[in-house]
Amino acid sequence: MRVVGSIVRRNLRLFFRDRMNVFFSLLGAIILFVLYTLFLARLQIDGLSETFPSASEDEIRSFVDTWMFAGIVMLSTITTGLGALATLVDDGETGRFRDFLVSPVRRWQLVLGYLAAAVIVAVVMSMIVLTVSILYLGIVDATWLGPAIVLRIAGITVLCCAGFTALSALVVSFIRTNAAFSGFATVIGTVLGFIAGAYIPVGSLPIAVASTINALPFAQGAMLLRREFTDESLASMVGRNAEAAATIREFYGIDAFVGDALVPAGIAFGVLLAMAFGFTLLSAGRIRARIR
Repeated sequence: MRVVGSIVRRNLRLFFRDRMNVFFSLLGAIILFVLYTLFLARLQIDGLSETFPSASEDEIRSFVDTWMFAGIVMLSTITTGLGALATLVDDGETGRFRDFLVSPVRRWQLVLGYLAAAVIVAVVMSMIVLTVSILYLGIVDATWLGPAIVLRIAGITVLCCAGFTALSALVVSFIRTNAAFSGFATVIGTVLGFIAGAYIPVGSLPIAVASTINALPFAQGAMLLRREFTDESLASMVGRNAEAAATIREFYGIDAFVGDALVPAGIAFGVLLAMAFGFTLLSAGRIRARIR
């Protein structure tokens, strides 16, 4: 394991040393924050103010912001792990795999080093984003999340990091050049905001499109985070109106529906766990075959 540890440290240094790579790995989350701060938050607040005239603007803004930051944390669990895998593509394009193979390093050690480093990067960067989100909600909106909620959010975040990084590793194992990887990462960072229902509420989309999005693990991971982020802010906004709460939960993707069927939280956790184990095995096999 000492060799694996050395490979992990080397990959971590390469990622955090490249500031542009770090920045672009957070680009999707940054775009979402800017869009909501400048445009989308106002639209959501105005619309909800008409629906809930008894709720104060501070209560509505708190709900919109908690919903938004759930999406930002969700995006960071995907894009940061993907950004860390740039080292794998670069090593393949520059022929460093051959240098490793003439050393005593075994292939499985290299594979484990790449995957472990990518997951560590995803967890570290996502925790930084989560910390900033919590501080923003507390300082700007006076909405401080409780310790139990923060712990549950952190656990879901780690699970999302493991699952989505494993999926990213499998996809990246087919990419051969840095140029192709950069284009892929940029597109994914932008498109995922729509796929996860982070840019606009999933309820504003056609039913068929919303059901398709809710069936994907990205929306289900976002659903788990939104339930924790918005638990108190939603209750403050709607009061004891259970029917209105159910409508808002469906419209904003706090409850994910595929057709008329509600996706249970247990299913969403199971999907993420299956992704973490299944795609880790598949990506490890693909990366091992590529190192030659």
